Amino acid sequence: MVIDGIYYALAFSAGGALVCYVAGVPFGVPLFLAAAFCLYFFRDPEREIPAGDVAVSPADGRVVALKPEGPQTTRVSIFMNVFDVHVNRAPIAGKIVKVVHKPGRFLIADRERASIENEQNLVEIEGEAATVAFKQIAGLIARRIVCYKRPGDVVAQGERVGLIKFGSRVDVLLGPEWTIEVREGMRVKAGSSVLARRRAE
Repeated sequence: MVIDGIYYALAFSAGGALVCYVAGVPFGVPLFLAAAFCLYFFRDPEREIPAGDVAVSPADGRVVALKPEGPQTTRVSIFMNVFDVHVNRAPIAGKIVKVVHKPGRFLIADRERASIENEQNLVEIEGEAATVAFKQIAGLIARRIVCYKRPGDVVAQGERVGLIKFGSRVDVLLGPEWTIEVREGMRVKAGSSVLARRRAE
């Protein structure tokens, strides 16, 4: 459980109790339901991290795009709805060399334009044999991008690195040294689903 979920749930529960006291129980029920949803939304299950020269998904959700991003980079876009786990994980092990925040719009996150126009946070990880970058992208409802890491931090593959609150998108940028293992429409899980395998040298 992400601690934010407990804070939100306590706030909604307190509001629900107050409304019940002032206006009656039926009027407080929606706030108690909101508290329960927050506990569900901010869940943080353990994941089994696969072995080998692979890049794992940094997010739960559905693959909505596989697109070229420049001459030698493939973008894998993953859309997270409000029912997905929103904790983000490192796709590879390595050193974080870049964390860059870019202000932007709040378009619906499953739209292609969201990759360019929406508010986002770029995280680049330099591994032993490859570098992988991913973008935490805000959506229509998501207005808060959280990144726990800073440049210079060392992360393990599948380690928790942040989250995006209430529906969003994550784009993963993979170079030519990777063979993509997913296709559009597939559902993936952060830390455990393999997005790509590194080609043998």
